[in-house]
Amino acid sequence: MSKTYKGACFCGAVTLEATGEPDGMGYCHCRSCRSWSAGPVNAFTLWKPEAVKVTQGEGEIATYAKTPASARKYCRQCGGHLMTMHPGFGLMDVYAATLPELEFKPGVHVNYAETVLPIKDGLPKLKDFPAELGGSGEMMAE
Repeated sequence: MSKTYKGACFCGAVTLEATGEPDGMGYCHCRSCRSWSAGPVNAFTLWKPEAVKVTQGEGEIATYAKTPASARKYCRQCGGHLMTMHPGFGLMDVYAATLPELEFKPGVHVNYAETVLPIKDGLPKLKDFPAELGGSGEMMAE
């Protein structure tokens, strides 16, 4: 039986569930994610879209798409960030903090060429994205 992880926006008006296990977890260092998350890195969990279900407050979800690569979703009431759809990857990023019961086990740093906070944790550091997701797959030193 698959595990279901529950999450919510900052005020609780929007709730969601992610079922199963994420396809990947890690940190994004790109300027857009840093700006959106208001932090030096963004912790992500990637899921197939069908594994993520909004259970309450769907009408309260707004979307902002700076580029066609990322449709960021947030609560209209509190502004709490929920997830980002990445159509080119066929994956949904549910922000790690949105799913408090999910044990966050990062496996990679992406867009490390843009980092403002170098992290020495022994994880792979990709210049941009993995080759299978359209990136160069080029590794960088810690």
